[in-house]
Amino acid sequence: MKRRHASLLFSVLVIVPITMLAGQDGIEIGNAWSRAAMQGHVGVVYLTILDHGPPDRLTGVSSPVAERAELHESFNDGGVAKMRPVTSLAVEPAKPVVFAPGGYHIMLMGLKQPLKRGDVFPITLTFAKAGQLTAKVAVEQQGATMPMGVPVRPSGTPGKQP
Repeated sequence: MKRRHASLLFSVLVIVPITMLAGQDGIEIGNAWSRAAMQGHVGVVYLTILDHGPPDRLTGVSSPVAERAELHESFNDGGVAKMRPVTSLAVEPAKPVVFAPGGYHIMLMGLKQPLKRGDVFPITLTFAKAGQLTAKVAVEQQGATMPMGVPVRPSGTPGKQP
């Protein structure tokens, strides 16, 4: 019986990506995930930022798995999907900033290693007031639209899973 519970717990821990990191100034990074990608190509990171402190601003990103990381936004312009770099993003209390397919995301240019499903790698977010916070990113399968088995928090309810 104990063995069965242990294997169930292990399964849950393997399926659920590392999802939370709270900073000293009340910034929380959750649901950090990426899609599998080949070395030398472009990768992408999605996550959610919650602010439990004073307003702040996300000003940069970096990761040791890529030559360069940038904040980007996907948008629709007259029926044409486009993407543009973003220099910074406002982060305000009770207003989650969601990085998801079709919206804000982090581009990883010049991957130094392949991103394989099941891998975990660090991403560092730089905030104007909170400084640098590093989160762990779980790699999902190529073409994933959401991380497997991870609910996204509803707006306005920091700290509670649906």
